[in-house]
Amino acid sequence: MTDATAAVPSRVPLNRERVIRGAIELADEKGIEALTMRGLAKRVGVEAMSLYNHIADKEDLLGGMVDVVVAEIEFPSAEEPWRDAMRRRAVSAREVLNRHPWASSLIEASPNPSLVRLAYPEAVLASLRQGGFSVAGALHAFAALDSYIYGFVLQERNLPFTSGSELASVGEAVASEMPADQFPYLTEVVSELVTRTDYDFRDEFYFGLDLLLDALERVREAE
Repeated sequence: MTDATAAVPSRVPLNRERVIRGAIELADEKGIEALTMRGLAKRVGVEAMSLYNHIADKEDLLGGMVDVVVAEIEFPSAEEPWRDAMRRRAVSAREVLNRHPWASSLIEASPNPSLVRLAYPEAVLASLRQGGFSVAGALHAFAALDSYIYGFVLQERNLPFTSGSELASVGEAVASEMPADQFPYLTEVVSELVTRTDYDFRDEFYFGLDLLLDALERVREAE
């Protein structure tokens, strides 16, 4: 082998996994609105028409992306206590949805879910049913937990800070413009909590999650 030949990098064959992974990376970086076939083709180093050898259309691509994201969530095990399983599942789902901000609007949108997307709710319901919930109670618990997870992720996504120090700066700026006599309770929250650099808004997720799990335990015991 000549030096010239050795210098030529081997081309990694394009396949469905590479296409979908490339699309996820693009959506994570620039948002789902920026995901076009032309942009995706450029990212994976092919012509746009070559993508259709591995995906049927845009809908198929989005479905494959959602499958990958759902598979990243830690599915609950019916062999562990339902509360532990639901808490772990909720924490994992929040982390995954924060990694892929575009995914939350797509996971529930498909009228034809794949086997992966069916396996996820199946695992959640199995954990709840084997944990002692009735059929209706399991559905109520599933819906309540997912509403909380998705809602908290949406709230996090729109906050004007990402760390305790940034929050402290925001709190100080708000406090400097806010008349304390008109907003006494906001003032005490800002002064006692928000302006502390060790305050972590993520702790609110665990506080609310445990409240919800406590309430669901009472529902389970009453059934």
